[in-house]
Amino acid sequence: MKAVVTVTGKDKKGIIAKVSSFLAEKGVNIEDISQSVLGEYFAMIMIADLAEAKEELSVLAKECAELGKQIGMTIYMQHEDIFNAMHNI
Repeated sequence: MKAVVTVTGKDKKGIIAKVSSFLAEKGVNIEDISQSVLGEYFAMIMIADLAEAKEELSVLAKECAELGKQIGMTIYMQHEDIFNAMHNI
């Protein structure tokens, strides 16, 4: 199963390192990543493979949200199918 992870907030050092390290510890493989900085704002989107994840998507999504609070960012993880459905008209 694949998930889409989005990270947004004010730019600061170490965001990619913290998020990617967290996902690696959970057995999640990042397949693709794109990030940009617009002025003082950071935005990143990742495609993640959860095939070998140590936890279910719902648990990982909650833990990602909590990590976001800890580092001052907003982090969402959602099933790829839900993300695609939300962005198709």
